[in-house]
Amino acid sequence: MTQAGSEKVIQIVQVTDCHLFSAEGGALLGMNTQQSLDRVLDLVRAESKPMDLILATGDLAQDGTVESYNMLKQKLDSFQVPMYWLAGNHDVPQHMVEATKDSDFLNKAIKIDNWQIIMLHTAVEGKVHGYLETEELAFLDKCLTESPERHHLVCMHHHPIPTGCDWLDDLDVKNADELFAVLEKHNNVRAVLWGHVHQHMDVMRDKVRFMATPSTCVQFKKGSANFAADMLMPGYRWLSLHEDGSIETEVSRVDNFDFKVDYSVKGY
Repeated sequence: MTQAGSEKVIQIVQVTDCHLFSAEGGALLGMNTQQSLDRVLDLVRAESKPMDLILATGDLAQDGTVESYNMLKQKLDSFQVPMYWLAGNHDVPQHMVEATKDSDFLNKAIKIDNWQIIMLHTAVEGKVHGYLETEELAFLDKCLTESPERHHLVCMHHHPIPTGCDWLDDLDVKNADELFAVLEKHNNVRAVLWGHVHQHMDVMRDKVRFMATPSTCVQFKKGSANFAADMLMPGYRWLSLHEDGSIETEVSRVDNFDFKVDYSVKGY
């Protein structure tokens, strides 16, 4: 943690939707996802922001292989800070477990200073949309109940609120109303954070901040009725969690990255 005067500040980097392949030339919609992730991580280093931990919030691999997760682990290990992973709809959870054995990467509740980060599983086997099983909702409620004095950041892969893209909003958390029912029982949740939508979002809902983060590879076009890729650059999000529960956050994108996207592709 860094010191801002006498205050401790928790510094977080979020990367999401890396869609890595085990093969070096693996591409999503024509974009080499290893190269784009490397450029994003170069940007993280260049910006030289303090960092206490990394959150990787799903669709970490496109092919779901152990090799692709090992590759991600190797790339993120270079920052020498704790990291925590979530599975997305493209991930293979058992291969994530194999790649992260003897580590804390898949911990679901991370206590740091007067904050707790809760990692919720929303992926549904064989489906693209998300769902929060009863066990996940009960886990969330338990964490919030047992640590009323802490501020909480809730993380997941799928989006619980609409994006304004018709096709993406068919692929949301299908029982988001049950999530909201848990959140509304407590007054210690400061933000909900996710990936999946390959877009930047940052809105308030009932005093809770809801945020989505761009992919480290291809972006999806805002406001599109049907699947559409965007020309925006890959990026990541940094967050500063303050002792009083406030959050500073910003999305950073690479520039001067000569990438080619096949805009004729109508799915991923």
